[in-house]
Amino acid sequence: MNVDPNEFFRQATVRICSSLDTEIALKRMQQYVNRIIPAQFISLIIFDPAKNVFHSVAGSIAETAQGTKKAFSLPPDREFRARWVKRHLEFEKFQVVNELEQDRDLFELFQVLGLDTDISFIMIRLELEGNRLGALWVSTGGRNQYNRQQADLLYILREPIAIAMSNALRHREVLERNDVLLDDIRYLHDQLHEKSGEAIIGADLGLKPVMQMVHQVAGLDSPVLILGETGVGQEMIADAVHFGSHRKNGPMIKVNCGAIPESLMDSELFGHEKGAFTGASAQKRGRFERADRGTIFLDEIGELLPQAQVRLLRVLQEKKIERVGGTKEIPLDVRIISATHRNLADMVAEGSFREDLWFRLNVFPIRIPPLRERKEDIPALTDYFITSKSQELKLKGRPELHLGAINELLSHDWPGNVRELQNLIERALIQYQGGRISFANLLGGPSSSGKPEVFRHDPAGMPTLDEVMAGHIRHVLEQTNGKISGPGGAAEILGLHYSTLRNRMIKLGFSFGKDSYVGKT
Repeated sequence: MNVDPNEFFRQATVRICSSLDTEIALKRMQQYVNRIIPAQFISLIIFDPAKNVFHSVAGSIAETAQGTKKAFSLPPDREFRARWVKRHLEFEKFQVVNELEQDRDLFELFQVLGLDTDISFIMIRLELEGNRLGALWVSTGGRNQYNRQQADLLYILREPIAIAMSNALRHREVLERNDVLLDDIRYLHDQLHEKSGEAIIGADLGLKPVMQMVHQVAGLDSPVLILGETGVGQEMIADAVHFGSHRKNGPMIKVNCGAIPESLMDSELFGHEKGAFTGASAQKRGRFERADRGTIFLDEIGELLPQAQVRLLRVLQEKKIERVGGTKEIPLDVRIISATHRNLADMVAEGSFREDLWFRLNVFPIRIPPLRERKEDIPALTDYFITSKSQELKLKGRPELHLGAINELLSHDWPGNVRELQNLIERALIQYQGGRISFANLLGGPSSSGKPEVFRHDPAGMPTLDEVMAGHIRHVLEQTNGKISGPGGAAEILGLHYSTLRNRMIKLGFSFGKDSYVGKT
């Protein structure tokens, strides 16, 4: 063998570095090496002692089906595994094998894997910066094909091949993480798509003025300030604004300003550079940067600390941020939606909230009325929560309400708003044991048991479904003074089309005079 080692190293290295695809690069190197040294097959191998498996990172060791596999499990024999682990740890530089029969472990392994034992190969140990990576296997058919001089020549390739293997492993890890991230993104996109298509209960009743304002501002980039008591559904309205805008396919980043510790506020909102403070081991993008080309929802904006208020004002004015510890300005395209249950005007007067920031945020305020001011939404909300919570709690069938259950809910003031109603219904369903549900006890009725009143099946005294329906319609008609259609009419309150309600009432035996209910059955 007459070859210049330097030229061999250069030509082989050029080929192993010729492609980001390790399989392609290794194949090119194999074709070159085979001109000088018999190299029918070349493979990069990693052994995992913990799992008793060795993996082929690239290449193959034979033409058989087993040889083209990417992972091989060692035989279950403990003694064999112990010998192989010892060999893996003690293996130095390279090893030349010309007759497998003389190497008990390799011969047994090839037999178990169904590989041809009439083969010669050279194993080169690969390590990088003192860390063991694996081995380079160069093999060809037949016996006594290799010598020490050929092994020495291959050994000079250990560093570029180790770098190629390390890059291949990192690339594989990146691809695996990318697959996980893509799966997460698909899941979140599906979640957002589903959420964007959710109908807002009360949109045609108590929340109708609110939704009209949402439709007016959604298509713009103006800041929106959502006002209302805790539990009225501020996040739901923020979602409606975002998904009704041209930014709906962009990110919707949500921040609870009251839940971020003071020491982390700037870092969370605006990000930080590596080494900006103790523990900042890597660069981090903040919530605003993540919301670029989308929307950021600042919930509980009234809890924002003074220092963060100053930086938020700058974002609104200049549409740029600087990470903590950084000097580079980062331009942003972000729509800001904020929400609070506090009176920001009073906070401005007290000096706890910046007046100039309030003016910037208060461009288009939307006030969500509390549930006590839109009780006409309670029947539809109750129906929705019973259905959704029954499914969530995996109840068999959907429980029915007692005849007076809706009246019980309508008589309550709901200081906790929609969230309180949702929690009440969930509590009732958790305690549900069959029959029909009443909320009197849960709303502070005379019973101290804490359990919802349940009406057991009594064929003699149980009202029919038509009787229950007729009773509820009568109650609504009493509230509307007999008015059925139009604004504030029974059809609107019940969430039904006028003709649908009229036909149902005719079926139930109601009588009419023009468009109003005039008698009781």
